[in-house]
This record gives sequence, structure tokens and C-alpha cells, in this order.
Amino acid sequence: MAIPGFQEVMRPLLNLAQDGANHSKREGTEYVCNEFNLTEDECRELGTTGRQAIIDNRVGWANTYLKKAGLLESPRRGYFRITQRGRDVLKENPSRIDVRYLRRFSELVEFITVVKSEGEGQTSQVSEEAIDTQTPQDLIEKGYRTILQSQAQELLQLTMQCSPKFFEKLVVELIVAMGYGGSFPEASKVIGASGDEGIDGVIKEDKLGLETIHLQAKRWTGTVGRPEIHKFVGALQGQHTRKGIFITTSTFTREALDYVTKIDSCRVILIDGQKLATLMIEHNIGVTIENTYELKRVDNDYFNEE
Repeated sequence: MAIPGFQEVMRPLLNLAQDGANHSKREGTEYVCNEFNLTEDECRELGTTGRQAIIDNRVGWANTYLKKAGLLESPRRGYFRITQRGRDVLKENPSRIDVRYLRRFSELVEFITVVKSEGEGQTSQVSEEAIDTQTPQDLIEKGYRTILQSQAQELLQLTMQCSPKFFEKLVVELIVAMGYGGSFPEASKVIGASGDEGIDGVIKEDKLGLETIHLQAKRWTGTVGRPEIHKFVGALQGQHTRKGIFITTSTFTREALDYVTKIDSCRVILIDGQKLATLMIEHNIGVTIENTYELKRVDNDYFNEE
């Protein structure tokens, strides 16, 4: 099943704490995993940062909201237990405990107000509905993804407007930034002359040139089909090479995508316009860093006096 959202986790977490004992965050996560019958893979699935399991993050935020509302408290580092207010809520036996329900407590409203005020004055203000359904970290990640999507579209439009020569330079810079071809001058030497608004050539896979990759890039607006990829594979076989990259500013047909998965004689990587723009952003080609925000977490180990 799908990994539950942080609001779905609130009631089970409070149920665990109803015995009045101190429970660790790990106990909370394990309890939630069992309650929702999550598989081992689901319990280990990492979030976008790649550093924390999704379920750990959601249990953590559920814990935070319940504490802010006064239903849970921290008896000591890394642990939580139920409060009298939490017991009273369980006596009411609500069908669901979520942010909307917790808004009856002034402490939680104050916390939400602070979170919302942080978003004011930005391009897109944080709505009440968003606050009720998403954690502050969810809002940050959603905003980040929105910015990336917008930038990718703009980069692709600019790429389509540039000259064939500039497009050649752009692709070479990207390949080098990704760790191929050695230096830019070295990579430029092995790239063929531009033609048909694209480039064709051979580039080093590693700085020593132990293996090479055949490269073809097409600044197209139409969809690239299987015939074009078939021709490319034929060129690879003619050059007695087993690796190739086909880059286009447009998209590939389903037949083209399926075809490259069934080739035995060589391996071909297809990069469409969206992927091209994403790689440009990732490797700082055509973009500059405007702001950097560090998302930190409290290091509980720092406060361990043992």
C-alpha cells in the first residue's frame, strides 16, 4: 500500500502512547509500519534528500504536530509520551486526528501561523489548505520542484532558439561537466562538425580515453522515432563501438524507447528535451546559483552527555 501521510500517522502514534510509557521515535516508526502493513521496502524507501526514510520523516512531523498541540510531550531526548490533553482527546474517540482537528488548540494555531508567515512576501503565498495537508518540508520540496520545472521549460525554449554552433558548445560543456571527455578542449577535438542542427562525434568515456562513446544530438521539434535510433545503432556497429548517447530537444516515441531496451549489440542512452534541461540545471549549464538554503535537523547526539 501507499506510505501514509503525516496526518494519517497522528492517530496511531497517539494510540501507541496511550499506555503512558516513554516511547522512542524508532518505536513510533515500527508501530506505524505495522499498523499500515507496510513492506520492508516501503519502510526503507528514502525521500527526495536520499538521507531519511519517508516514513521516518512523516512519523517525525506527526510527532511534532502532536507535541505542538499539547497531546504529546518529550520526557527526554528522542522520546515521547502522552499528556493529559492527549488522553482527553482519545476519550473523545475522534474518527481522525489531523491538522484541522488540532486547530482547536491555540498552541497548534500559533505554530501554523508562524509557518504561514514565513511564506508571506514570496512569489506564492502558503495557503491555509496547504498548511493543513502538507508539512513545512513538503511545502519547501514542492516549491523547489515547481521552480525546477519552470526553469527546465525556459532552458529548453532558449536551447531551441540558439544556433547550431552554440548548441554544439552547450552539449560538449554538459558532457564534460558530467565527467566525460576529460577537459573541454579535449572533448571539442573529438566532436564532429555540426550539421542538420545537431552534432555527431566520438567522445571519451573517461579521461584516459580507454573507451569511447558515439554521440548524436538533434535540435529537433518533432518526435524522434525508432527509424532514427535504428540508424544510430547501425552507425555504432559500423564504428565497432558498444556505447552511444542520442540527445534530442524534443521527445522519443514509445517504439524508440522500447527498441533501445532490446538491443544486444550495444547500449544506447536516450536523452529527451526534458532530461537535457534537467541535466543542464543539475550540472550548472546555462544557469547560475541565485540563493542557497540549507535544511538542517537537530542533532540529538550532540546533547548526549554520557
